[in-house]
Amino acid sequence: MAKKAKKSKEIKKKLLHKYRLVILNENTFEEKISFKLSRLNVFVSGTLFIIVLIGFTTLLIAFTPLREYIPGYSSTKLKRQATELTYKTDSLVTVLNYTNKYLDNVRLVLRGEVENNEVNRDSLFERYKLDPSNVNLAPIQEDLRLREQVELEDKYNLFERNTENVGQVLFSPLSGTVSQEFDAKTKHYAVDITAPQDTPIKAVASGTVVFAEWTAGTGYVIIVEHKDDILSVYKHNGSLSKTQGELVVAGEVLASVGNTGELTTGPHLHFELWIKGKPINPLDFIDFN
Repeated sequence: MAKKAKKSKEIKKKLLHKYRLVILNENTFEEKISFKLSRLNVFVSGTLFIIVLIGFTTLLIAFTPLREYIPGYSSTKLKRQATELTYKTDSLVTVLNYTNKYLDNVRLVLRGEVENNEVNRDSLFERYKLDPSNVNLAPIQEDLRLREQVELEDKYNLFERNTENVGQVLFSPLSGTVSQEFDAKTKHYAVDITAPQDTPIKAVASGTVVFAEWTAGTGYVIIVEHKDDILSVYKHNGSLSKTQGELVVAGEVLASVGNTGELTTGPHLHFELWIKGKPINPLDFIDFN
């Protein structure tokens, strides 16, 4: 026991034993600086210095851009750019899928084919008609004056009408005789309306022209996209008045009656209506007489 106590005293004495650290001028041996040190002081000071150094390095890595220069750490700017590119890629993929689906529908319309999946075949008239009992039909004075003005203008303007805010009420594209009706069994997804050559053909509703080109089988064809995924198709035209990408309003002239294409026997309009890739019978809600 005395041996252990003696050994502890010796260790303590060594730790607390004072040493003098002197810095001398090499040429003159003049004393410049001197420090009184002990082993314990050196150990404590070194430990504190290491702790401070570790803490400072941690803060430097965590809160400053300098960590980008340390091997193994990626750039914050590159991470942000990668995230933005990921979002943009996802958006582009979504848009591309939608565009491909839309183009597939246009191809089906041009070929006169139908998708196999089932859809709701309710007519557009039933979907969009208004209930008169819920509408106040009493005209106000401003409305009466506007009607008189429009009636006066329409006497001298056969085709251009004020169709703004017509909603989804569909106009007749042409007045004539229906020579062949809609028949899904024979894959005639349209009505054929005979009319004199060069009779104007009008848009059934406001929309965007998505196709306006010549095809071998159906001649000059124009397709207009309307809201709610509705397409109106006009085939065998003699000429086209609109080009792809143009906006049209309901009642605006799109083309003229013709006899173009291989699948025609006389001047007429081959008119189709499609909703979400499915053909519907135009006679359910449009009067062509």
